Amino acid sequence: MALVVAGLAGGGAVYLNLGRSGTGADPAGAVVAAIPKSRSIALLERDRQHLILMDAATKTLNEVGAPKLASAPVDQGASPVDGSSPSAPPVDVPVPSPGSAQAVAEGLLPSFGFDHSQFGCLVSLWDRESGWRVNAENASGAYGIPQALPGSKMATAGADWATNPATQIKWGLGYIKGRYGTPCGAWGFWEAHGWY
Repeated sequence: MALVVAGLAGGGAVYLNLGRSGTGADPAGAVVAAIPKSRSIALLERDRQHLILMDAATKTLNEVGAPKLASAPVDQGASPVDGSSPSAPPVDVPVPSPGSAQAVAEGLLPSFGFDHSQFGCLVSLWDRESGWRVNAENASGAYGIPQALPGSKMATAGADWATNPATQIKWGLGYIKGRYGTPCGAWGFWEAHGWY
């Protein structure tokens, strides 16, 4: 006879007597099946599926050219999502061409509360994500310079989200600020996980 105990949210427990052992039944599977699906389990499963998609997407993104590598490593001692900023940019970034997407991004940094020290991290991040292409798309459905998933999320920044680099950059900087605090926080997370 097998007695299986399963903990429930809120500290309760369920005791199941599953009959004789050796009958071929999977007692642990039966217990798991008996636990009601909770919002937490659903969220964990959604996050797991997102990680699987993002892992596959990083392998299928069509790149215009070889990604640029950081010339100096980011301090791995800092938590990637703590918003900390290194004292100098981790990447030696040339001055962007006027009118380019990078020039637009550099000009928008202050409006999101970021100083120029964050620009190198942003360049590294979006070099890897999209090559700064406004129409970059990968197998997961992520789209544009910041690789919004789905791309239509960027409509909150403007109706021209599919073709306007400034609209995509505004959305992307807002996303970075809300989720990672700074572009360097997002870049640190990307280096640790291969996505952001």
